Amino acid sequence: MFFDIFVKFADRISGMERRRSRSGIPLILALNLSFMINNSSLQKWDRLKQKQLDTQFTNKLLQGMNCSQFEAKAILNAVYETYQPFFDNSGAMKPGQVLFEVVSVENGAQKKLSDCKMLSVILTLDAGKEDLDIKAISGVQGLRRHRLQRIVNEAFMQGGLLTVEDIANRLLNCGERTLCRDLKAFKEQNIVLPLRSAIRDMGKSITHRALIVKHWLHGQEYSDIAKSTNHSIDAVANYIDKFKRVVCLAKNNYEIKTIAFLVKLSPSLAQEYYDLYRKEDAVPHRLDELNDLIKKSIQND
Repeated sequence: MFFDIFVKFADRISGMERRRSRSGIPLILALNLSFMINNSSLQKWDRLKQKQLDTQFTNKLLQGMNCSQFEAKAILNAVYETYQPFFDNSGAMKPGQVLFEVVSVENGAQKKLSDCKMLSVILTLDAGKEDLDIKAISGVQGLRRHRLQRIVNEAFMQGGLLTVEDIANRLLNCGERTLCRDLKAFKEQNIVLPLRSAIRDMGKSITHRALIVKHWLHGQEYSDIAKSTNHSIDAVANYIDKFKRVVCLAKNNYEIKTIAFLVKLSPSLAQEYYDLYRKEDAVPHRLDELNDLIKKSIQND
């Protein structure tokens, strides 16, 4: 890039030299005029740059905190990462929606809440006519459960996980025991809401992966499982595929730790999958499918 600039500059000088006799302008004067024009242009762009909000913010940090340019830009980037979702979503939110801070689904199960990555999600607390119709048919309890299922699923689809504490104390303003009864009612319908305790297998919630495998063993199809557990079809297919691989490897006399490494699961989950295969009453066509896979895996070995 510097070489290109240098070549253009040399061409300009040579052109000026050729035109000097005709114009009568000395070369030095022409060069000074050229630099004056360039400096004026640079000053204009520098003034325009100073008017930008980012530059104003950086200048305030430089003057007020006596920090370096590098530190000022780092602080600016941190501000963007933290507050940018609020600016981006202000025009996209609809009446009845709120911007809410939740734990990211990327956090590990054992990570402390204070150390977890957080993100902002849009939740629909009031859907207008839809909610009014639900209340007219199912009453206050039915409306609360409808809203509970909606906001939990909305958070999950945006990469976040709500907790019972969040919902009870900050969103639906009800008791935690009331929510536990609602969750029990969903569980009785074989619906597991993607709360942090369920997705990350924390607390007393049944693991969502085990429930998905159970549904499959009982004969349900991927689309039905995805709908009842609030998961995507791809996620359901991935869980079932890993379950099948665990069973086949176990039947080929691999140890659980080795199976977990090969399938990229935790040893506890690999053991849970194999226990499901041994203890769960599966429908005949699912057993036939698994037995065929086991036979093929043994032949290949």
